Amino acid sequence: MLMNANPLLGCKMPAMSLHVSSLVLLPLLVLSQLLVLPPPTTLAAGHQPHLSKPILARLDKDPSTSLYTISIGAPLVVDLAGPLVWSTTCLPAHRTIPCRSSVCTVANRGGPDACARTRSGDQLLPAGAGSSCVCTARPYNPVTGQCGVSDVTAVPLSANATDGRNPLFPVSFSAFGACAPAGLLASLPAGAAGVAGLSRQPLSLPSQVGSALKVAKEFALCLPSGGGSGAAIFGGGPFQLLAAPPVELAAGLRADPVPLVRNPMNGAYYLPVTGVAVNLARVPLPRGALALDTRRGAGGVALSTVAPYATLRPDVYRPLRAAFDAATSGIPRAAPVAPFEMCYQASALSVTRLGFAVANIDLMLAGGRNWTLPGGSSLVQVNDQTVCFAFLEMGLSGTAAAPGSPAVILGGFQLEDHLLLFDLDKGTLGFSGPLAGIRTGCSNFNFTMGSSF
Repeated sequence: MLMNANPLLGCKMPAMSLHVSSLVLLPLLVLSQLLVLPPPTTLAAGHQPHLSKPILARLDKDPSTSLYTISIGAPLVVDLAGPLVWSTTCLPAHRTIPCRSSVCTVANRGGPDACARTRSGDQLLPAGAGSSCVCTARPYNPVTGQCGVSDVTAVPLSANATDGRNPLFPVSFSAFGACAPAGLLASLPAGAAGVAGLSRQPLSLPSQVGSALKVAKEFALCLPSGGGSGAAIFGGGPFQLLAAPPVELAAGLRADPVPLVRNPMNGAYYLPVTGVAVNLARVPLPRGALALDTRRGAGGVALSTVAPYATLRPDVYRPLRAAFDAATSGIPRAAPVAPFEMCYQASALSVTRLGFAVANIDLMLAGGRNWTLPGGSSLVQVNDQTVCFAFLEMGLSGTAAAPGSPAVILGGFQLEDHLLLFDLDKGTLGFSGPLAGIRTGCSNFNFTMGSSF
């Protein structure tokens, strides 16, 4: 058992930022040979372990916090950049991990610098343990940036096996995670028991699902926009959404993925963005404004499920705002509504299948492709009369740029109702574009139990 008088540490971090570790990850191949896997997977009666399939979990958006929870046993907040799974639901008596194990080594990599501990902090001696020591980790709240201290254990998780079209049968398994103090839940959705880190790192949820269930280290993420549940599939396979007719999307995304930019200082997902355009006109940005400095782990364009909206460094935000302002100059303005700076009269905007009819914003990717943000991803309706530019400037409204922050954090609002397919081994991302363009959405996964035969 962990013995510490102060499980919550005073290491407050700026909200909505991606944090950088000063420790560089060991190669995943080496770690995969070192890690001791969690206890064997338990399948529903009648199914054998050699029939392992991808697993499906439901995603929901909390209207109060704009955060997303994944139902994988206890509901956990989804953090694309998170290195760990942590939960407050551990039993008083639970399995512990030796502090000198390879699991403990990787459990303490990849978090914020402010959560870094001295090596002596790992060696907390349980009663009667003699010379043994218990592994502890410092999980952190990605919204408040508050750090905790807790021991590492095998956390029980559960989901459903899937064929990519329906859930098939229950699957229970274990993952290494941290037993966090209850105070670490501040500012998370009511009912959430912790955080599921989905980063590239070895103890993230997709990495551990791949190892525990012997499936691909790949996951599909389809965030709902509200009013329904989205879906996540871990382990590869199809991903089908209800439409007329139903549409399978994963195969096409696998055939034409985008290579992600690797940040050696953390496990977050960075897009290879070379420029930004509004209405097909390139936005004038300072030279190298979007580049990732791999030596310091700073800059670049990262994806986040914790930032509610796209958040940009001032040298990127202000030129983009000016360009969008000019491209929408004919639309009557409305008074700003915090935290947004530029707003419009809703009655003056027409609506298309892809949202409000305004100029598109394109993130120009290496290789000549674009990630296009139409009106449904660039404008948010804040009340009956007002629609606002859904981009925020770092440094305002609690969105300060921490040292090592990306130049652009593409937030949850911009990722909603897109199918995102992450391949951890290949370091690639497949993305669908707005699903409204094919008359469907992330809330159209069929969660009716199907046949496994």
